[in-house]
Amino acid sequence: MRHVFSRQIRFADIDQLGHVNNVRFFDYLEDARLAMLYLDPIRAGGQPHRGLVVARHEIDYRRALTFRPEPVRVETWVTAITPVRFTLAYEIRDEDVVFVEAMSVMVAYDAAAGTPRRLTGDERAYLEKFTA
Repeated sequence: MRHVFSRQIRFADIDQLGHVNNVRFFDYLEDARLAMLYLDPIRAGGQPHRGLVVARHEIDYRRALTFRPEPVRVETWVTAITPVRFTLAYEIRDEDVVFVEAMSVMVAYDAAAGTPRRLTGDERAYLEKFTA
């Protein structure tokens, strides 16, 4: 199952060449991650996933995305889970075109101790719903 987040393109996202600036795509990924891991669990009556940090991002730009009235979809799924980290894969797309393929490595983190921590059973169960 993929998590699907609808993202409206803002005029501020457009660069001088008339397409979404490459750095803005990271905002799209962040918004989708926030919805998947924080907002959606709250909306479902559960607990948000806290104490996660990004360890790595990778992004491949496939097609230029220009300003338009229709939002794009950010589809997110989990490709790997280990005791302390997991990997998210993304596509920023519409019905016909994939504009971006990306991935993020997320690490469970204990901010008070300043060290990585193990994912909880509830966190793993939630993430497993989105495994490929």
